[in-house]
Amino acid sequence: MIGLLIIYFAVIGLLIASMWGVFTKAGKPGWAALIPIYNLIILLEIVGKPWWWLLLMVIPVINIIFSVWTYNLLSKSFGKSEGFTVGLILLSFIFMPILAFGDAKYQGPAGG
Repeated sequence: MIGLLIIYFAVIGLLIASMWGVFTKAGKPGWAALIPIYNLIILLEIVGKPWWWLLLMVIPVINIIFSVWTYNLLSKSFGKSEGFTVGLILLSFIFMPILAFGDAKYQGPAGG
């Protein structure tokens, strides 16, 4: 039981560090990854979408569509493809560190 708890907290720490790295690469403050809701606002700024998309992310079923769309825009913002988006959605604990600590460069909102 303790081992699972340690693994859980290690994965959470890795995801927070990865989001910090993504924010830093995009020229945003890394500490914003630590603050709930504000980190989503910063993520929406990185992908070039308005803050009110956050409201759409709390509506059941609609939130799935807009979350996937945001991850796709995040992938494109770093020059990655739709395949990388699928990886971010299904295996975020692997693909988010690749985005944060790999050689991907921020290319502007949605790669534009």
